[in-house]
Amino acid sequence: MTIRILIVDDQPLLRTGFRLILEEEVDLEVVGEAGDGEEAIERAAELQPDVVLMDIRMPRLDGVEATRRLVRDTAPADGAPALHVLVLTTFDLDEYVVQALRAGASGFLLKDAPAEDLIAAIRAVAAGDAVVAPSVTRRLLDRFAQTVVEPPEPSSVLGTLTDRELDVLRLMARAMSNAEIAAGLGVSETSVKTHVGHVLGKLGLRDRVQAVVLAYESGLVRAGYP
Repeated sequence: MTIRILIVDDQPLLRTGFRLILEEEVDLEVVGEAGDGEEAIERAAELQPDVVLMDIRMPRLDGVEATRRLVRDTAPADGAPALHVLVLTTFDLDEYVVQALRAGASGFLLKDAPAEDLIAAIRAVAAGDAVVAPSVTRRLLDRFAQTVVEPPEPSSVLGTLTDRELDVLRLMARAMSNAEIAAGLGVSETSVKTHVGHVLGKLGLRDRVQAVVLAYESGLVRAGYP
């Protein structure tokens, strides 16, 4: 199956670079480009892409609001997104990235990531997985968590989770992969996948990105604490 991609960035040179990389792959097709959020919404409605590569800081309409509108307007009745947004951010951790994740983005990737990482991330989000760049996740979420002067006590919404599911959620929030969680808990990776599925289902979350943000917002995980 060919994955249809819309590239959204206000820098034409970057859009061209991404296009050249992606069009080398037989299963990826760049169906269009947009230079800002308003154009992204128009082009997405016209072209029906599977994945949108979304810059954050753009004129007219930024990537956060564009993501929110795209996810909202394309979600069918069952709540699963009809398209997936992969946010592209800079190495200095754009402060709007967490907002974009809350708005419905399926993950984020550094703009200077290797080409193979970008390609793998697109395939992952197109398949319904979440992608969070592990090299920056801790810094990003710690920065987000530190904006809360008094961290809340763990939210009652987490009361539906078992102790093992809470353990898995904590480790997810530390940017650990399923394999790393399995090794840390001494269980199989298949068991971890099952627990992750239970966490998302019980909390009504779309993917593990939303779970990570909730873990910080709810007080389950705090910056600087193990």
